[in-house]
Amino acid sequence: MSTLNPKIEQQLALAGVVQAAILVQQIARTGRCDEQAFEASISSICVTDPETPQQVFGQLNNLKVGFTGLEGQLSNKAVAKDAEITRYIASMLGLERKLAAKPKVLNELGVRISNVQRQLGHVEFEHNQILQSLASTYVDIVSPLAPKIQIAGNPTHLKSESNQHKVRALLLAGVRAAVMWRQMGGKRRHILFNRKRILQSAKLALQQIH
Repeated sequence: MSTLNPKIEQQLALAGVVQAAILVQQIARTGRCDEQAFEASISSICVTDPETPQQVFGQLNNLKVGFTGLEGQLSNKAVAKDAEITRYIASMLGLERKLAAKPKVLNELGVRISNVQRQLGHVEFEHNQILQSLASTYVDIVSPLAPKIQIAGNPTHLKSESNQHKVRALLLAGVRAAVMWRQMGGKRRHILFNRKRILQSAKLALQQIH
């Protein structure tokens, strides 16, 4: 894994939050989403002791959806902005703030994620069971901290239990990325005041990916 430009590294976690929001929207609207991005986002939840920020998501290419979305949301082109994505991002960042204020809940979350890490050690443990465990972790521990995030989309896709698990696991991944973003010095006001700098980092990341 090559060493990343610090400007890109600084925004990896924010791209992770954006990616989770976009994948939630894709599943809610179409019942499908970008597989590579989905695997990277879900896997990131269980990387709790990384040596570098990049290790959380693996290859930079795994965050292509996130950096593309980040560039779109921060660009001056109105057509690239998506109010629904903005709402999901704001909700996940808000949940992280609530979580940070409750060390006991944060501890519980750590315990639940450790359990999933142990389950991953069993070869016979299915992908669907992992998603179910992560989804129930979100429902039991994270979701009650704030008003429920209203997911918009096609009712047929939203009724599917498998899609519900995916959406909740992704929301957990988004909150995990928000935790990481704040650990790296990110603050909500930065999105507003450092827009150009973040946009530049997203463009730089996409150049490297392509």
